[in-house]
Amino acid sequence: MAAGKPVVILGVFVADTAYRADRQPRMGETILGNSFKLGPGGKGSNQAVAAGNLGADITFLTRLGVDAFAEMAKQTWKQAGVKSAVIDTPDSYTGAAYIFVEAGTGNNAIIVSPGAAMLISPEDIEAHAGLIRSAGVFVTQLEQPIDAALKALDIARGAGVTTILNPAPAASLPDRIYTLCDYVTPNETEAEGLTGIKVSSVDDARRAADALLAKGVGAVIVTLGEKGALLHTKSRSDHVDAVTVGKVVETTGAGDAFNGGLAAALAKGVEPLEAVRFACAVAGISVTRPGTAPSMPTLQEVEALLAKA
Repeated sequence: MAAGKPVVILGVFVADTAYRADRQPRMGETILGNSFKLGPGGKGSNQAVAAGNLGADITFLTRLGVDAFAEMAKQTWKQAGVKSAVIDTPDSYTGAAYIFVEAGTGNNAIIVSPGAAMLISPEDIEAHAGLIRSAGVFVTQLEQPIDAALKALDIARGAGVTTILNPAPAASLPDRIYTLCDYVTPNETEAEGLTGIKVSSVDDARRAADALLAKGVGAVIVTLGEKGALLHTKSRSDHVDAVTVGKVVETTGAGDAFNGGLAAALAKGVEPLEAVRFACAVAGISVTRPGTAPSMPTLQEVEALLAKA
């Protein structure tokens, strides 16, 4: 599979700092933890790494501080073949997430401080309009300010670029944003947040997708965890089964693996239904490995899996 048309992703990088302990400390208390792990995170960055590992011609657009976590971000992208359009922001800091994991249950509590990425503005997007217009596929999420995402989708749509909005984390959106999206890719929770329709089955997902089509979206892809994904347009509705590879280790990066895989496949000219199958395989491999960015598979691994299936 050749690299295809360029992919541009607008989003956020955060350094994930994960602490595992028997319980959370009470206010004013210090306790000993069982383990600590530092790793790359942020939805947009994870999606860029997924696409890069799959051989896409990918550029990631974001803001970073000028600090050690920014170096970690750049190293992560370099390893995955991701080009970056970074706006250095010395008066802020690179985003970070505090992740507490309860040892006995695996339950977590998270604080995210996006730092410099929260300063991404419509003016920043305008300054990179040429980059966005040069893409075959443009992807964004909702971790950076919505007015920046809206501006970028507007520029991409005006240039005839295929646009993907991954509406995560769930947020209330201006009506105009939907008409700028060729694809919207919510999970069950996000689909409910956007439409008010609870998604517990494939039929529920179809109803929620219809509500999103009515808002002006071109096509809806609802990711359904172990139930796979639903590709829903005005003319057809296809349920694609999940691709099961082995024991599930961690599902944190599955959505990002899916979106990165979808963008990479569409940029290579793959038909939408095949692109969703490909994205399900990318996600299927990622959940068998720990971490988010480090769990993203290579193109060879995905192609070998699809050949077997």
